[in-house]
Amino acid sequence: MRRTGLIPRRRVLDLCTGSGFVAISAAVMGCASVTAFDICPHAVRCTRDNAVDAGVHVDIRHGSWTRAFACAPFEVVVSNPPYVPTPPACEMIPRSAGPSWAWDAGVGGRLVLDPLCESVSKLLCRGGSLLLVQSALADVQRSLVTLRETGMEASVIASQRIPLGPVLSARASWLRAEGLLPDGCQEEEIVVIRADKS
Repeated sequence: MRRTGLIPRRRVLDLCTGSGFVAISAAVMGCASVTAFDICPHAVRCTRDNAVDAGVHVDIRHGSWTRAFACAPFEVVVSNPPYVPTPPACEMIPRSAGPSWAWDAGVGGRLVLDPLCESVSKLLCRGGSLLLVQSALADVQRSLVTLRETGMEASVIASQRIPLGPVLSARASWLRAEGLLPDGCQEEEIVVIRADKS
């Protein structure tokens, strides 16, 4: 967000906010306003507390990201949605990793990404932008193609390789069997996609 310069004086929407880190960062960067949604009541409480601790205002709302259509349009949408490919029979993940709905996103990891990429342009005003975080395990090219099909210009603007966390480590054998993770690989690539609405 900082590198793009998109945030100052703009109306920002954070979808699947989790702890509120991104929404709070947008407020600290001087956005005009920031509205955040999360389906998890614990995440909503956590974001409220974290915003108070940071001394910033975040309009945090409990519910699916689709409820944001009622308060659109926004100038910037940011999202770090669930994108972890999920086997049909889920394994036990340590409770310390957090609630499964924070990452589980169906067999291809696209349960939230597909509808979000298909409809995010309707949340944006003309000239608005999306910043979307996802794993390369969840088909980055499909996100780019879907966003472009809605008339947006989309590209990967940042990427970073990180060690597999507890969730992906627990799923490594299944991911390899599905052809999503090369043998011996202990890292995943996280990307940031920027999409601009003309």
